[in-house]
Formats: sequence, structure tokens, C-alpha cells
Amino acid sequence: MSWIFSALPIIALLILMVQMNWTAQQAGATGIFISVGVAIFVFDMSLRALSVSGAKGVWDALPILYVVWPALLLYQVMNQSGGYDALRQGIAKLSRNELFVVVALGWVFTSFLQGIDGFGTPIAVVAPLLVAFGMKPIYAVAIPIIAHIWAKFFGTLGVGWLATLAVVDFDPASELSMGLQAAALISIQAFFGGFTVAYMYGRWAAVKAGLPLVLIIASIHAIGQFLVVYIDPILAAFLPAALAMLALYPLSRWRRYREPDLSITDRPAMLGDAHVEAQSTAAPMGMGMAFFPYALLTVLALATSLIDPLRAFLHGPSFGFLFPALQSAAGGGLAAAELYAPLHFLNHPGATITVTALVTWVLFRRKDFFRQWTARSGKQPAGILQGLVASAVPASVPIVAFLVLASVMKHSGQNAMLALGVAAIAPTYVFAFLANGIGLLGAFMTSSSTSSQVIFSELQVELAKAKGLPPTTILAAQSAGGAIGNAIAPANVVMGASTANINGQEGAILRKTLPWTLAAFVLTGVMTVLFSLYF
Repeated sequence: MSWIFSALPIIALLILMVQMNWTAQQAGATGIFISVGVAIFVFDMSLRALSVSGAKGVWDALPILYVVWPALLLYQVMNQSGGYDALRQGIAKLSRNELFVVVALGWVFTSFLQGIDGFGTPIAVVAPLLVAFGMKPIYAVAIPIIAHIWAKFFGTLGVGWLATLAVVDFDPASELSMGLQAAALISIQAFFGGFTVAYMYGRWAAVKAGLPLVLIIASIHAIGQFLVVYIDPILAAFLPAALAMLALYPLSRWRRYREPDLSITDRPAMLGDAHVEAQSTAAPMGMGMAFFPYALLTVLALATSLIDPLRAFLHGPSFGFLFPALQSAAGGGLAAAELYAPLHFLNHPGATITVTALVTWVLFRRKDFFRQWTARSGKQPAGILQGLVASAVPASVPIVAFLVLASVMKHSGQNAMLALGVAAIAPTYVFAFLANGIGLLGAFMTSSSTSSQVIFSELQVELAKAKGLPPTTILAAQSAGGAIGNAIAPANVVMGASTANINGQEGAILRKTLPWTLAAFVLTGVMTVLFSLYF
């Protein structure tokens, strides 16, 4: 019964958002009430422990909001200066092959950003770019969410990898084995994600037309990640993602992807040429100036991540809170923390996006782009700050709600109960098949693959030993599943919806990403069973 009650908040979220099409705000608030009720009446969590776990959830939401608000600020600057129209017009001239542009922006550029920055930055940055190119907003969010999943575990310069090693005790040989198996499992996401992007854009005709392109990019991502694990796992996502970016130029010269493909007649992801033409007004800037913010963002992200003295300097200032050690009767508990999850506010993607947005605002204001765009478009915008508040507040409320819900479930023992319940009822190789689902569950609840690793990695190792399975294989499955879960992570969906200006349509986005998530889970489970038999 405890296991069934623990699953209620998750079941409620999926039904309310996917089946009943509730908004993220409505579903998140309902989920909190359910999880709190389970925590108090089933897991005997005290009100004091509940209040501390809720406070931790609010604090856990801050790093995500630190990306959402600056990303929406950049969106307002670009939108009110005509920057997105300039990008759409410039991209249309740069490449006449729509499929190639979708792959380049929605998959390759998104993955590159994930290699250096996390916390949903790729989704927040790329979704409005795809909308500007003429893609329907729901697809513009779903495509980058799915496309960047392969780079989650080793991305952000190995943050998921490092978090895993911090909570498990492996010797160097076992660490390498786990890393290689994780990279092999993640290769499923690289290939499957690429084909899904093509299919979402133009169904089977686009898959056929994009077959060579997808195979080349996916091979660079998957094989590159596997090989770089031998050298330095911290760079295992960044280097292949950067190489794929470089490969776009010679691929764009290929005649197959230089001219429009007339065989792709059904393009469900696109708004249509007539709609784009109707929305187009001559932009006050060129393509180069419109792309400047994204070039600046890339340079700043690389500098703050790869230049060690600068990274160390920015990493110094931090801010956090002290939380007491509490214990729930069910054994969940809250460990004491001298400084819980301190926010290094200068060495964070939110800082680079903030700087980018402010520099862009100053530059565009000096060049008078805002006034020119108002005159040309005939629209009188509400103002950047007003637009920022109007879009950021509706996005922030559900993110906080989801993170509070996740914290209550974690600290009351509900998450651990779910994992232990799966292990208790599953025979050995059924558990191997389901192991990545535990990682998926952790990422879905916390909207973070890294948090999933911290919560479940040690437990997965112990369960693997109890089942007589290779711990390295089960931990690799946990890592792959943690990445997959980000495709349906509520905070990621809310973030994408907010930057694509479709707040309230999170359920529609989940209906696009959920089938991919389930298929990736099954494929990863099958591969995990095979690895368990031979490793």
C-alpha cells in the first residue's frame, strides 16, 4: 500500500497534464496536496520535516528560475527589436533546405549548448529560435527537449558523471566500465533522438530524406562520446557536440541538403509558408547582428567553463541556507547541511544569459532597433520589463510547485519506496530491464538528471548487488534513464513553453515527448539486459 500511495502524485501529474490537459500550475498544485497527504498520513512525516523539505524545494527551484528569467529577458529584447524576424529572414537566405535548418538548430546547436551549459538553457534558447524560423510552438519546444537528451549525463562538462562518482565508491576500472556502458546506452538516445526530430518535422518522407544527415550527426555524437570517455569523461559530450557543429558546414554544401526537398510535402511541425510570409516585416537588422546574442552566449559559456582561472574565480562567491537534520518515521529523512546546495551565482548559466541579454539590449538600443521595429511592424509593445514579468511569473509558479513536490517525495521516503518496490517484485533480469526506469523516475520528479543520480545511484548499486547483477551495468542504466526522464520533466516543459510563449499548453508538449520517452526506456531496458548477461 505504501508503494501504491507513493505512486499517486506521479500518476496524478501524468493524468492531469497529458489526459485532462490541465495547465502546469493546476497540476503542480494538485500534486503538492497529494504528496503532502501521502507524506503525513502514510509516511508519518512531521509538520516540521514537511516545512523544511518544502523550503528545500523552493531553494532547488532557484537555479532553474535563474535560467528562466534571463532567458525570457533575452526573448523580450530579441522580440521587441525585430531580432527574431531578422533571424528567420536570414536563415531562409542562408539555407533553402528546411529539414537541414531544423536539424542544425533543433538538434546540433541544442546539443552543443547542453555540452557547456545546463539547467534547461538549450531549451530556453533554441525554442524561440525555432518559432522564429516558422515552427509551431509545441514542436519548437518538444524537438530541442528530445534532441539534447543524449548529452545530459556527460553534458555541462560532466556534471552528471561527477555527481555520480560523488555518491558511489568504485575503483578506477569500474568507473571506466560504468562510463563506457553509460555511453553505449546513451547512443540509443543519440540515434533515436535524431530520427525523431526528422519524423516530427516531416514524417517518413523527412526521415528518408534526412537519413544520411541523421546517421552522420548521430555517429559523431554517439561514437565520439564513447571514445572521449577513455580520455576525459568531463568532455565526453562537449567535444562530440562541438565536432558536430563543425560538420554542419561541409554538410550544408552537400547538394542533397543545399536545395529544398520537394518530396517532403507533409510538414506537421511547420506553420506553413503563407503564415510565415504574412507575419514577416522587413527587420531593422541583418542576420549577423541578429545572431550576435547567441554567438556572445556561446563565447561566454565556453570561457567560463574552460578557462580554469576564470572558472575558479567565478565559482568562489556563493549563497545558500542552513537546514537542520530531521528524520521521518518512514526513514526518509533530511540530512544536516552546513550550506545546502549553494548557488554559485557568477558561475551559472543564468549569469551568462543575463550578461548576454543586457549587452544585447544596450547594443540594440544604441542602434535604435527598438524604435525602428515598432515603426515598421506597427505594433506598440508593452515594454521589456512588463513583458518579462508577464511571461516569467506564470512560468515560475509551476516550477516552484514541481520542485516542492519533488522535495517532499524525496525526503518523506516516497521516491525510495518506489524504487524498492520495483526491486522487490521484479525478478533479476526484469529488474535489469526496469533499472533505467528508476533513473527516469528521478529525473521526472526533480526535473534534473543530476538530482536523479544523487538520489538513486547508491541505492541502485545496492539493489544490483542484492540481485546478483553487475553494479556498473545497473548504474549505467540509471544514468541513461536519468537523461531520458528529462524529456518529460515538468520544469523543462514549463521552461520551453514560457520561452515559446505558449504558457498553459504543457500537456500538449508532454503528449509529443511521452511516446519517445517510453520507447527510449524500452530500448534502453533491452540493452541493459544484454549488458547484464555479458559484463
